[in-house]
Amino acid sequence: MGDKNKNPYHCFPLEKEDDDRQFSPSSQRNGPHILTVLKKHFPAHGTVLEIAAGTGQHAVMFAPEFPNLTWLPSDPAADKRKSIGAWMKIKPSENLLPPVALDAAATKWPVENMKLEPPVRAIICVNMIHVAPWRAGQGLLAAAGRILPKGGILYLYGAYKVDGEYTAPSNKDFDETLRKTDPEWGLRELREVEREAEKNRLFLKDVVDMPANNLSVVFQKI
Repeated sequence: MGDKNKNPYHCFPLEKEDDDRQFSPSSQRNGPHILTVLKKHFPAHGTVLEIAAGTGQHAVMFAPEFPNLTWLPSDPAADKRKSIGAWMKIKPSENLLPPVALDAAATKWPVENMKLEPPVRAIICVNMIHVAPWRAGQGLLAAAGRILPKGGILYLYGAYKVDGEYTAPSNKDFDETLRKTDPEWGLRELREVEREAEKNRLFLKDVVDMPANNLSVVFQKI
């Protein structure tokens, strides 16, 4: 899913003895705004699978807000999973499960072999598909189509191009920086993501303008 050392969403260790937590300023800033959208669209019951959960700040922030949902964070990087676990020790929640290793680009996800109870009814992925090769985005949409039941929700957050246009000059600069960092990275065209989603029986339900020229994009399985 891309080299973690190149990730533009800077995170850093808290540098406390015996503390594996990492901290992302952007996760702290965008969390409350994302939560507002999630409360509008998330199901009443089921398991939420978080893809590319990163430092774990979102997991410990969101899980307590949905006491009737089970929250399962995942990340392909061992140091991020360790950070998630460390955040869980500081901010425990009964409905928050230990993180699992998962690469969105994989043709089959390990959670597909797990007998999760309750089953996955929502998937959330924040700031990943533009900081990874497109095959990771395709893998995410394909897996969501396989895993989610009818009515299930896929929530994506990040910066996009819309109808070939940048939504702000800063997003154009951001896109250029991403592509210089890795030619396989870059802002995705929202319509292309929508077309790929439709191949997997996921249809666009809502698009919400967010701070810092980001979008919340909500798909629903039919």
